[in-house]
Amino acid sequence: MSLTTDQMELREEEIRSHYDAAYALLEGVDHTPRLAKGKEAAPVAGRSSGVPTRRRFRSTTPGMVTRSSARPEGVKLLERIEAADDDDALISPVQANVMNVLRRALSIALAMGEAYCELTGLAALKKSNLEGGLGADRKAEFSELLAAEAAVSLHVFANATAYLIAPHLSETSVEIGAVEEVLTDNAQLALHGALWELDQELAQFAKDDATLIATVAAYAEQLMEKIALRAQTLGRLEPFANGNWKVEADDFAIQGFTPARKGKGSTLTMQFKKPHEVVGNHIAKYQAMKLAKMLMAYDFDRRLNPFAELGGFIFTFMGDGKPGTGKTTLIQMMAGLINDYCQVAGYAFRYQNLSTDNIDSYQGKSGQNAKAFINNIIDPQVIGFGTIDDIDQLAGKRGDRQSSAGQLEITAVLMESFAGANTVVRGNCTFGMFSNYPENVDDALRQRAGARFLVDGPQTRDDYIDILSLLMGKNHDIPLGDHTLFSAQEIKKAVAQSFEAHAKPQEAGLLNVFDRVHAEVGDLDTIAKMGRYLKAIQEADERFTGRAIKNITDAVKVRAMDFELPDEWMENPEIFLFRPYEQKKQMIEELRVPITTEMVLQEINRYADSEFRYADKSDEVAIENMVRDYGRTEEAKRRYLESKG
Repeated sequence: MSLTTDQMELREEEIRSHYDAAYALLEGVDHTPRLAKGKEAAPVAGRSSGVPTRRRFRSTTPGMVTRSSARPEGVKLLERIEAADDDDALISPVQANVMNVLRRALSIALAMGEAYCELTGLAALKKSNLEGGLGADRKAEFSELLAAEAAVSLHVFANATAYLIAPHLSETSVEIGAVEEVLTDNAQLALHGALWELDQELAQFAKDDATLIATVAAYAEQLMEKIALRAQTLGRLEPFANGNWKVEADDFAIQGFTPARKGKGSTLTMQFKKPHEVVGNHIAKYQAMKLAKMLMAYDFDRRLNPFAELGGFIFTFMGDGKPGTGKTTLIQMMAGLINDYCQVAGYAFRYQNLSTDNIDSYQGKSGQNAKAFINNIIDPQVIGFGTIDDIDQLAGKRGDRQSSAGQLEITAVLMESFAGANTVVRGNCTFGMFSNYPENVDDALRQRAGARFLVDGPQTRDDYIDILSLLMGKNHDIPLGDHTLFSAQEIKKAVAQSFEAHAKPQEAGLLNVFDRVHAEVGDLDTIAKMGRYLKAIQEADERFTGRAIKNITDAVKVRAMDFELPDEWMENPEIFLFRPYEQKKQMIEELRVPITTEMVLQEINRYADSEFRYADKSDEVAIENMVRDYGRTEEAKRRYLESKG
């Protein structure tokens, strides 16, 4: 992939100029840990006599040591890597790959550090400091910039390592725990600390080629996450955080503190469904079909989707309904559509489901699993679709004593990822949360679902005839009878009828609010009147907050995009998908329809109906549980008195 308009090139000659320094770092550094404690591990075994050693680079850089001068406790990462195979005299291809990956990653980090110094003026301050000419008024700035350079160097080192090591990963994994030796005094000390801690991890976990690769990858991921959190407390990082660089030889993009990943799709084994095989669920099916095409408008060069810029892109949605109403079928349909579109366009498609298997008894592991799921889907180099089935079982409800620590960790990760301070919606992916019991989902997490898909299954007589015929298959001679198969599933007609049904609320509690406001102000045909209606809803349900209003207005913007991208745009990528970003944006704008008061009122009612439905179910479940508890108490008292009598 070529450079985009907003990318700067990190030139190959600049990276290669740091190869010798990077090799010296791997060969030996002298570091005394400041934050972490050393782990008990066997020392690196020395080479047997007669075994030749490789050429050694003798560094003259202060703080670095060579074989001849290193203290016994010094960090000799190359020797540590060689020792990860029961001291085989020959270096394996995997070990050589790890050495090359680490040298390359260090060189990229050093080159990026230099680029940051030039961008921020730190290079000039370093020169003044060496010459003794740094004024007292610049020392605070100097220290802040050194800390920022250290954070940049560490993150780029970890990011490049994770990216370059990824093709060599196997099914083997290791749990290394939290990274501790994260120093930000200056870039050199920061890298020394990172290499020291990586050496500690390799000494403990790297016993063969598979665990060697897994340990390096796990450490890089942990270091990236730790330094990204640390960076939130540091200043002067805007030039890096808002920048965009490309290492062309590796197809490696550096976008601030966003992890880079290979643009590889996942191998899907699910049984895809066609739209006509989803019976009923008209609005949910229509929105899923539109969303599948919206995702395809994503521009890989600009790393942005015109729908995300214009409004109307669905980043998160909640699909709820009774068991057996078609949630799994809806997932299979949407994943199948995106998969087919991506195959035509040659895009990488990645689908993943976060299931209850990701809840772990180890502290912090459930959160790590959820974060890995999020990062896998939001990768800007792929089209992503992430699902969280039975989210009421997976994510814990805060304040609920029955929620495990692992469930609460997952809740925290999902809330931060779906609408946190660092959430960036590029428009290349979407997340669907599905539940039979959405009332059991944490209120704040549920409100982070920007759209609501009511999955209510077949409703009409025609729906039931269609689904019976579909599931019976063709291996029978029973006549169809007086019925036009699937005519009721004509999407535009069915959707129009479904939307019109929301001109008035469907939940009794909300209908009372609507009727009262309508009696006071008449038709809700102005923003002021609709605002009054919203306030009345909030008075009836205090959970109806500003986030609910945002979700409603987002849904209205989706309705303004109430069109399906033409099928030929998906079938022939040259017509739309491969056009420049601005042309795609213009083509979409030409299809946009005006926003009407009917649209706004329907979306208010749709969203509020769902919240009242959840609240009513939640209250009813709580009442039933209390009644059951009271009944048990009375029965216990009766048996107790009988036993005493």
